[in-house]
Amino acid sequence: MSDSKAKNKVVLITGAGKRVGAAIAEYCHQLGMRVGIHYRESAQQATHLCHRLNQQRPDSAIIVGADLCKTDKLEELILTPIKKWGQLDVLINNASSFYPTPLGKVTPKTWEEIVASNLKAPFFLAQSAARYLKQHKGCIINLVDIQAQRPLKNYSIYCIAKAGLVMLTKSLAMELGPDIRVNAIAPGIVLWPDDETEFNEALREKIIARNALKRAGTPQDIAKTAAFLINHADFITGQTIAVDGGRSLGY
Repeated sequence: MSDSKAKNKVVLITGAGKRVGAAIAEYCHQLGMRVGIHYRESAQQATHLCHRLNQQRPDSAIIVGADLCKTDKLEELILTPIKKWGQLDVLINNASSFYPTPLGKVTPKTWEEIVASNLKAPFFLAQSAARYLKQHKGCIINLVDIQAQRPLKNYSIYCIAKAGLVMLTKSLAMELGPDIRVNAIAPGIVLWPDDETEFNEALREKIIARNALKRAGTPQDIAKTAAFLINHADFITGQTIAVDGGRSLGY
């Protein structure tokens, strides 16, 4: 599978060692792109993915480790694929901290961690990447969440940060146009959280029942949407596309 518009583009994806980020990296690679796979703690998964992609097409993938909470390291993160391949066409802000923060138990540390990965880092990464993306009429894609519009109980900091990322998408679209397009993808359920304690089987069935399509999605649904925004959305910017099976309709 390949796409003439995608061939040889360079895409940097944060949080791409596993889950949805890895699916996006793999799909972009299948289309002919070169991929920068960022990770924080998932070094083993990122290394394995990178090795597999390079076996398929030599010199087509690299890994970049960085803690997105350390703002002074973000410029270096952007520069890594540029030093390797001489360009950057796409920035995908996928990395996200997600865990409960019930009111009354929130600490400044948890606030900083969740806001840093979900909002602060995407801003500063975009700021650092803008000059390079402009050279190739590139784009930025932010992974938000349908909960940015409909808050999830006990996850207030996460929802606040994702709502901020929706506004950041719109703001960047105005700031960076006409040279750079900026859009967001708002997934519904495509993968359940690693911690199954709260999202038990009964709750999962209840959530799926609220979808118009009556099923969970897949990481590939998100990856295909990202590829569309990269290669076939030349007149779309500042938008958030819900990929949620219709859950945001209000079921």
